[in-house]
Amino acid sequence: MKPLQISAETAQKLAESLNMPFERIMHMPQHILLAKLAEVQKENEHK
Repeated sequence: MKPLQISAETAQKLAESLNMPFERIMHMPQHILLAKLAEVQKENEHK
């Protein structure tokens, strides 16, 4: 599995929005990261 093709700045923003460590974001499989982002998006829509 290769690392995500995102910048460190993008990974930092994702880490903040998902409330996860930066390193975990960088090593997370892309499909899992996308699923987590979808969850956060749904939560934000319901607020």
